[in-house]
Amino acid sequence: RVQVVESGGGLVQAGGSLRLSCTASGLRFNDYAMGWFRQAPGKEREGVSCIYRNGVSTYYAESVKGRFTISRDNAKNTLYLQMNSLKPEDTAMYYCAPDDYFYCSVSWWKQGPYGQGTQVTVSS
Repeated sequence: RVQVVESGGGLVQAGGSLRLSCTASGLRFNDYAMGWFRQAPGKEREGVSCIYRNGVSTYYAESVKGRFTISRDNAKNTLYLQMNSLKPEDTAMYYCAPDDYFYCSVSWWKQGPYGQGTQVTVSS
């Protein structure tokens, strides 16, 4: 079964940066698109970003476009999310998940979570 381990979260001031990592197992990593979604208390789950298996095509939520960059290393079964210019509204638990397909459909943010997540807290 799919398992992921997210890391890299922490407490940062507004305007700061963090880099999240996600190592996946139990799947052929380079066959699937991978994405990050977040969940904050009292708020709906939000799909943040997704990357196709080719590592080229990407999707970003409007709320993070221009500030976050998603990437992947298929040789290491690892997904990354570089987060810059962080805002207090980015505070949430961040999770990574595979899509059901090689492209970004909806399953990457509607299914799971498959791991414990990593907490990002941005202070104002």
